[in-house]
Amino acid sequence: MASELKVNTLTGVSTAGSIAVTAEGNSTTTNLQQGLAKHWVWTASGASPADSFNTTSVTDNSTGNYTITIANDMASVNYSATVGKLTAGSGRDIGVEDDSNMLVGSYVIYSTASSGTEDKSCWGTVHGDLA
Repeated sequence: MASELKVNTLTGVSTAGSIAVTAEGNSTTTNLQQGLAKHWVWTASGASPADSFNTTSVTDNSTGNYTITIANDMASVNYSATVGKLTAGSGRDIGVEDDSNMLVGSYVIYSTASSGTEDKSCWGTVHGDLA
């Protein structure tokens, strides 16, 4: 028997912003709030976001180097930023520049190829605590 639940807000009983979800096998729980992506962006070969969530802007610093500005800051620089790009292969690399470029409100993506830096469609997703 199917059922449907329609709500605008979910609130935890013991902690308002924390809801436990029973995982597969019914033996462990996952904190729903901790598991949600807090930001994501997809750029289309440049500084123009093709689509995004919680993103203020993408700045094209130079070929293959973008600063992603997060609309609602993270609580600290201790968050996980995962990035990727559409063109992969031998001699190609993409990543988040060193931790000095990870700020509570932004991070920097670089994209390289064996011939140097390159502008390619890329994306980023952030998990962690919002401020």
